[in-house]
Formats: sequence, C-alpha cells, structure tokens
Amino acid sequence: MARLAAMRGHTKRAAALAVLTANAVRPLTVPFVRPETTAIPAFAAGWLTGELAPQLLLAGLADAAVAVARRKASPVGVALAAAATAGLGYLAWRASGTGTTFKEVLSETVAAADPTAQTERTSLRTLARPFAMADPRVEVVRDIAYTRGGVKARLDIYRPHDGADRLENAPVLVQIHGGAWTIGNKEQQGLLLMNRMASHGWVCISVNYRLAPKYRWPTQIGDVRNALAWVRDHIGEYGGDPGHIVLTGGSAGGHLAALAALTAEPPVAACVPFYGVYDLAGDDPYAVFIRRFLARRVFTPDATIEDFRDASPIEHITPDAPDFLVVHGASDTLVSVRQARAFVERLREVSEGSVTYAELPGAQHAFEIFGSIRAHAAINAVAQWLEWHHQQGADKAGEKLRDAEGDSRISEA
Repeated sequence: MARLAAMRGHTKRAAALAVLTANAVRPLTVPFVRPETTAIPAFAAGWLTGELAPQLLLAGLADAAVAVARRKASPVGVALAAAATAGLGYLAWRASGTGTTFKEVLSETVAAADPTAQTERTSLRTLARPFAMADPRVEVVRDIAYTRGGVKARLDIYRPHDGADRLENAPVLVQIHGGAWTIGNKEQQGLLLMNRMASHGWVCISVNYRLAPKYRWPTQIGDVRNALAWVRDHIGEYGGDPGHIVLTGGSAGGHLAALAALTAEPPVAACVPFYGVYDLAGDDPYAVFIRRFLARRVFTPDATIEDFRDASPIEHITPDAPDFLVVHGASDTLVSVRQARAFVERLREVSEGSVTYAELPGAQHAFEIFGSIRAHAAINAVAQWLEWHHQQGADKAGEKLRDAEGDSRISEA
C-alpha cells in the first residue's frame, strides 16, 4: 500500500508539472469562454513556470529519478514526467532566444551606432539565484517625500555606491511600479533594471503613488507627475541630470510611464514601458474587459468614455512625442499584445522620434520581475538601448554647442 501511495504521489506531481508546463508553452483557454475571463488563472499558472523553467526541469528530473530508483514510479508518471521535461526544456530554449530577438530589434539603433557593442554576460551563479536582487555596487536612499501624502508619496533613489558624492549630471531613470493601479509598491519592481543602470553610473528613482480604490483616478497620474516635478527640481542634489530623464514601468506602471511621458512639460528624453496598457477606450475585447475593471475599481462610477480616452496614452501621441522603446510578451494574458502593437503603430505614424518595439516570443506578463534567463537578456538589451540613447542625446547637444560657437565666431568676425 505504501508503494502504491508513493507511485500515486509521483504521478500527481508529474501531472501537475505537465499541466503547468503546457499552460506556460501555450496559455490554456476554456471552450466557449472569452480569453479575457481566463487571463488571470493562465498568468498565475504560467508566469513562474515559464521563467523558472530550468529550475523546475532539474527538480522534475530529480523527482522522477528518485521515484524510478526506488521503484515508486508508474508508467503514467514516467510519461508525464518526460512530457514535462520536454516542455520545460523548450521553455528554457525559447527564453534563451530573447537576446537574439533584441539583437534583431536593435540592429538599426544600437548596433548601427556601434557594431561591436556587447551585452553584459550573465553568469550561471546569477541565474541560479533568481530572487537575489540586491547589488553591492548600488547605494539606495530610501523613502524621500516628493509631496505630502504619507508612505505613498515617497520615492527611493538608486545610484552608484562608489563615488556617489562625486556624481554629477548622470542620466536619470524613473521607475513606476505596476499592480493594476490597486496594489504594489516601489520596492517590488524594476529592480534588475535600476540596479544595472545605477551600477553603470545612472541615477534611478523608484516611485510610490496612491492606489485605487481608496484613491480614484486621476490621483495615480497626478502623483507620478508630482514625483517627476520633484525629480526635475531636486535630482541634481543626488548627482542626476534633470535634462535627461527616462521614464519606465511595467503593466499599470507602463501605462502611467507612457502617459506621463507623452504629456510631460517640459518633455522627458525617452520612455521604456514594459507590457503596458495604452488604450482604455477602444472597442476591441481586451479594451472592453479592462474598462469594466477600471470602472469598478479605479475610476469613479460616473466615468465616461471621454475619461477613459483622456487616460489612454495612445490618444496623446503627437509629432513631438519622446523616443520610445516598447517591450511586450507575445504570450501575455493579462495585457493583450494587441495593445502594444496598436500603440507602436500609432507612434510610428505620428511621432517624429525614435520608436523601437521588442515583442518577445513566449513571454508572459511580468517576465522581468526577477532574474530569469529571459529577464537578464531583456535587461541587458534595454540597458544597451538606454546607453545608446543617452549618447545620442550627448552627441546632439555637442553638435548644437559647436554650431552655436561657430555662429558666434562668424558674428564677431
């Protein structure tokens, strides 16, 4: 009886892993049920499985090997374990192609400017510790109030640990967390990117904002704008350059970053939204789905379609829009990839700035929250783009200065 129970236990574990893997390979749907309805369960079951595929593969193999060695594995359990192993191997292989995807995406920008540019290599030791987020190269100054409003009106500053006091005119990255406008905080997201940029001489800011439903829209974008105003006025005290500010964030943070970037006065230098929501007023199934959620939890009960349109980044694109690097997962079930595609298409039609789009095969929502294979590859590439973009701005500023000096010499003559 004990052996039979052990066989059943292994079969159940193998079956669970196989189902989770299948959902990560291709998010599962329910017949006759709208995909938006199953979005959250599909994400919850697939996110960690997809990003931790190498670790789960090793754990599944070890479990199967022990069961076989002790003669406590049934044929069904072995078959399920083999299927899960194959699927997890495929997921890890697909994630390893993220760098290649970005290389193609950046071929007309970063690679064109510097064909020898190399990404920072990620060690096996780093990949083996996906949740080790601290970086000894980075100093964090926490809980600075950017306006009145308690803990939700504070920000953290990340900057190089060595030489922080001597830092001057460093480029600035402002991170806005996601969480459906209702949950989350500044310590939970964007850590890989902020640590990477801060260790390379940038000043990074992670912003809190007041959350719905206690605080209804437009409180959230108002807080982000207040934080941005504080950055412009005070970041020089921490070694940052208020003339080169880039906004970033994921999900609701991607929405807020894009909206703030497109409506900022004076303008910001660029925006890098991850898996953001860009159109709240559209008539496609996803926009209708997200609007129903927002009407209940985020906006006021009397919100009109014009309110949703005004809150949509896609409605604020002008020829003067800042440069954008838009990143989205092709398998995202929480925010449809159609949102990113439509936003990028409109940007390219209207904006005179640089527009770069990276759509990552197999990537779920929140794929860069912790240190997976895909996350490190994506952060490497985004860091390259940010450095390239900053250098482009410096080169243009130098050209303007040289032109002004030339005009001055001509007038004196």
